[in-house]
Amino acid sequence: MNAPLPEAGDLVYVTRAANVQFVKPIWCRVIRVLNWITYDGWCWLDVYQLDARGDAVARRSIFVQPAKLDRKQPVTAALRPASNPDSSVRGRG
Repeated sequence: MNAPLPEAGDLVYVTRAANVQFVKPIWCRVIRVLNWITYDGWCWLDVYQLDARGDAVARRSIFVQPAKLDRKQPVTAALRPASNPDSSVRGRG
């Protein structure tokens, strides 16, 4: 049985378990699943690679086993401060 494919907007942690080329794991935001012919249990993903702050630094197409993707939230994204709509008003007086 194959794992469900990620969907656009999903945040995934890509490690060596998903594909041996990822010796250094990376966080990615899925753009789309590419409809390319692959081996059973594998897929091509169009993704934005994220830096430690959660900002997109590169667009990539990666070949992975979706069952081996980690779909937890990164700690850095959870610690990122929420934007404050009143912040632009401070200091005016």
